[in-house]
Amino acid sequence: MTLFEELKWRGLIKDVAGDDLEKVLNGKPITFYWGTDPTADSLHLGHYSSLVTAKRLANAGHHPILLVGGATGLIGDPRPTAEREIISKENLNRNLAGIKKQVSDIFDGKAEVVNNYDWFKGYELTDFLRDIGKYININYMLDKDIIRRRLDTGITFAEFTYTLIQGYDFLWLYQNKNCILQAEGSDQWGNITTGLDLIRKKTGKEAYGFTMPLVLDKYGNKFGKSEGNALWLDRNKTSSYELYQYLINVDDEMVISYLKIFTFLSVDEINRLEKSNKENPHLREAHKALAREIITDLHGEDAYKEALNISEALFSGNIKNLTSKEIEMAFKGLDRLVIKEDMNIVDFLVEFNICSSKREAREFVNNNSISINGDKIKTVEFIINRDIAIDNKYVVVRRGKKKYFIACFGGNYEEE
Repeated sequence: MTLFEELKWRGLIKDVAGDDLEKVLNGKPITFYWGTDPTADSLHLGHYSSLVTAKRLANAGHHPILLVGGATGLIGDPRPTAEREIISKENLNRNLAGIKKQVSDIFDGKAEVVNNYDWFKGYELTDFLRDIGKYININYMLDKDIIRRRLDTGITFAEFTYTLIQGYDFLWLYQNKNCILQAEGSDQWGNITTGLDLIRKKTGKEAYGFTMPLVLDKYGNKFGKSEGNALWLDRNKTSSYELYQYLINVDDEMVISYLKIFTFLSVDEINRLEKSNKENPHLREAHKALAREIITDLHGEDAYKEALNISEALFSGNIKNLTSKEIEMAFKGLDRLVIKEDMNIVDFLVEFNICSSKREAREFVNNNSISINGDKIKTVEFIINRDIAIDNKYVVVRRGKKKYFIACFGGNYEEE
């Protein structure tokens, strides 16, 4: 299977510019680029599909350039609905540094990372309009889908010119880095074609481009969102365990598609997992492989094992097997209850609203429905103290099968 055939099989090619793109991708090494604006200090899981595709091209011998838009980030890519807020230069520079490091880590330092501010700083507006603006017709720009959709609600001149600025990025990379291909998500097709048009008009030569379909869940929502929040690639913003929980629970109908897009597993291995997913869905082999491959690639094998250990400990109830760090990771979203003194279990359950009354608390205990750090509480005389706390710090309460609460002695974990 050639590189192009594999990209098609994995569902990674949507729009194509260049009649012989297949030949170019399957041929001798070329230089290509993918870009993003530093709107946050980390990329998220939605960006990861493009990064993985870039790695596939790099693994095939092609040279990757990852463009972080220090200039375009100051303007903002037009959104379908409303104007983007202007980001401060201070925040943009901080975000830029974070993303450059992240991209470098993902590519093991083998990707060339560039900043388009480097060639836009000092470029006089009148020179830009003469050199570039003269080559792009207003009607051509108005016909771009994203601009056309904004005409009714209004679009500023700044965002209107974004496609011209990004088009120049491609031209600059073509002329200075011998970059002949741009690969982006499908929402960037209009910007890619602007760059191709500029290259054709300014140099008389042809370049190439292709887009990847936006990755969605079964309901049409962008992949990588958890309850409306982005799942960040930075493990300090989204832990490996949070990623694991999201990936292990993706819809059965979508998991094979995600394996093709996000992992480097072979065709034969993915076909085997597809068969397993159909015949033995309860084993969740495909989901486990998805979580393992993505987390290991992003955070490393140790981080994956840590996430797996947390998940297995919570499933089995063996809370005592977890470290304080793993407990903090596992219960990141829960409020920390503060224990200031030793407490009887019944008083404890009522005080922290785990049970609504002492009567209910006694019933839960007598019915073996309360666990502390994985151990069933069998007597209403049980005392909560530091001796039973994990690392003399944490008390993890489970009511019933799935309802968890976390308490800590002497203040929450951030204060100690």
